[in-house]
Parts: sequence; structure tokens; C-alpha cells
Amino acid sequence: MRNTFSIKDLENLSGIKAHTIRIWEKRYNVLEPMRTDTNIRLYDLESLQKLLNITLLHNHGYKISTISKYPEGKIPQLVSEIISSKSAKTHAISAFKIAMVNFDQNHFLETYNALLSEKTFSDIFTEVFIPFLQEIGMLWQTGTITPAQEHFICYLIKQKLVINIEKAQLSKPEKTDRTFVLYLPSGELHELGLMYINYELLMHGHQTIYLGQSIPMNNLKDLGQNFRLIEFVTYMTIYPDTGAINDYIKLMKKNILSDHSRIWITGKQTKHIDDSVMDSNIRIFDDFKDLLEHF
Repeated sequence: MRNTFSIKDLENLSGIKAHTIRIWEKRYNVLEPMRTDTNIRLYDLESLQKLLNITLLHNHGYKISTISKYPEGKIPQLVSEIISSKSAKTHAISAFKIAMVNFDQNHFLETYNALLSEKTFSDIFTEVFIPFLQEIGMLWQTGTITPAQEHFICYLIKQKLVINIEKAQLSKPEKTDRTFVLYLPSGELHELGLMYINYELLMHGHQTIYLGQSIPMNNLKDLGQNFRLIEFVTYMTIYPDTGAINDYIKLMKKNILSDHSRIWITGKQTKHIDDSVMDSNIRIFDDFKDLLEHF
């Protein structure tokens, strides 16, 4: 387990600037950091948890001067009351962060099951997992978490997607006029968003074929021979890269798309698609939520 954190780690994990954390320490004594031989601040897991709780209270209107005067146990009690009376979103994201940095599967499951007692899986994914995953990207870029920690938590989220997709597949598709084929282009490995789109399509009664990560374009050719109308759905986060994405679209139009097939595209890379390569067989969506509103 990771037992110590720098003040920069606390800033990245809590969203509270390091300068503000220092002021809160000096003026209100809310945290008591350890010190290295060179006088560098280090914080233990208990301090991180306390700061995340203080941040939740602060975001709900409590003044830090008031929080600092609470006796031990009062802060967790108020946090529990906020969670019960309002939204569990912020607390859940904080709890998932703790689970991630400590590779704590049980803490993840406890937090997830508590959410599931109040929310649908769709709500959990859109309200909690999506903003959490967005934060993970920033935490990885700043070096606050390691790739191992990112992979650990993403795999746990993926497990929940797989379980819920399997449940949705138990119902026979009601809308079979078209088939949605979900895939990621060659080199693209970020599939959680695509998996969630598959889940929602299934829940709305559509027929889907999920191909997953890094699918070469020529692997899509044979599908046109088996289904009357195909809607290809893809999520472009990194690949094709900026210099190749328009050529990719042109090749799709030439080799794959037809009067009986179209492609729906979402993800960060869509902003690099030129209007000149667009036609009626290609639909671009700002994000997966925008895409979900059109089926």
C-alpha cells in the first residue's frame, strides 16, 4: 500500500491548491504533516482521507474556520449526513481515489454497492465513473498515480460494465431493423466508453455486435454481407492520430461504408475531422452522451 503522499499529491487528489493546504495547516491546524530530514512535507493516508472529507464539507458551504474547531469524529459524521441527504457523487469519487492509490478492491466494492443501493448503473456510470475517469487521466499525467493504479481501478470498472452488459444481453433485441457494430480503430485501447455505449444500446432493445479494441479496418468488410443495415460505432480517443484521421475516414468511405452501412464517431479525435471528408454516411458526436440521445 502507498502510505505517504506529497503536498502536490494532496492537491491533485483533493482539488485544493497546495498554497491553500499550507494556509489551512498553519492557520487552522487541520492537518499535521510529517517532515523528511530535508523538511519536506509528507502526509499519511489518514491525512489524505481527512482532507478529502474537509473538501466535501467546504464545497457544501462549511467554513474552514468552523471545520477546524470540530471535535474528532464530527467531520466524518457531517460527511455521512451530507451523503445521506444530498448526493453521494463527491464522496464516492473520493472513496474510489483511496481505493485506487491503495489497490483496495474491497473499498471499491463497498463504495460501488452503496451507490447501487440508491442509483441505477446508468446513473453511476454517467454521474460518478465518467468524472472519476476524467480525473484519473489528469492524476496519471501529473504523476500522482502510477499506470498500475490506473489499470487496477479501470479493470474494476470494466468488471461492472461486463456484468451489466451480460444482464442486458439476456433480453432478446426488440429493434432489429439495424445492427450496431461497436469497435475501436487499430491502436485504440480505451474501451470503457465504447463498452458503456454497448450497454445502453442493449438496454434500449437494439441488436449489437461488440468487437472491442484495436480492430483493423479490413476486419469490418465481411460484416456487410451478414446484416441488412449496419451502424458502425467507434470511439476515437488517441487513434487515428491527428495526421491520419481524415485518411482513415476516406478509407472507411471507400472500402467499408455503403448504402447499407454508416458510421457514428465520438471521442477527442473527432475535432480533427475535416468537413471535406464528411457525407451522409458519417455522423460525428461531441461525446458519448450526445451519441446516446440519437438512438
